[in-house]
Amino acid sequence: MIYPQGTRAAMVEVALAEVGTVETGENLTKYGKHMKANGLPWCGSFLNWCADQAGVDVPNVVSTRIGAGAFKKQKRWHIEPKIGDFVFFDFVINDETKIHHAGLVIRASSKQIVTIEGNTSDKSDQRNGGAVMVKQRQLGARSFVVGYGRPVYIPFDGELPDRPKGAKK
Repeated sequence: MIYPQGTRAAMVEVALAEVGTVETGENLTKYGKHMKANGLPWCGSFLNWCADQAGVDVPNVVSTRIGAGAFKKQKRWHIEPKIGDFVFFDFVINDETKIHHAGLVIRASSKQIVTIEGNTSDKSDQRNGGAVMVKQRQLGARSFVVGYGRPVYIPFDGELPDRPKGAKK
C-alpha cells in the first residue's frame, strides 16, 4: 500500500485495486466471506472489506439500511458528498425511502459523483450485477442518492490515488 493506513487515500487506493473483480456463483465473493455474509448481496461487504484493508474504522454496512442508520446515530450522516464518503441509494421511486445499495465516492461535484461499487453492473439493474465497477451517477432532483456516511479518516495532505477521469476533483 502506497498511502498511509486510516486515510481516505488508502481507502480509495484499496477500492480502485478491486475494480473488475466479479463474483463466483450467486453472490459469492471474498468480501462476503470476510464479513461472514457470503451468498448475500455484497455491496456493503465490499465497503467493509475495503475499509478493513485500508485501516479505516467504519460501521458494519453489510445491511445497507442498518449501516446508514449507524452513520446517522454517530452523527456522520451528510447530504453533500465528499471523496471517501459511503453513498447510500434508494432505486425505487415512491413515498417510502428504503436504502438498497451503497458505494464509495471517489470524485464529487455539484452535478455528479463518481463511485466504486460492489455488486453492480453497467446494465439496467442499478443495485445488482456481480462486479466491482466505477460508476458515474448524476445528482439533482431525480437522483437515487439518499445520503452519505462519512467515515473518520486520519488527516493526509498528499495527493489522492489516480482516479478515473470524468468528474471534477
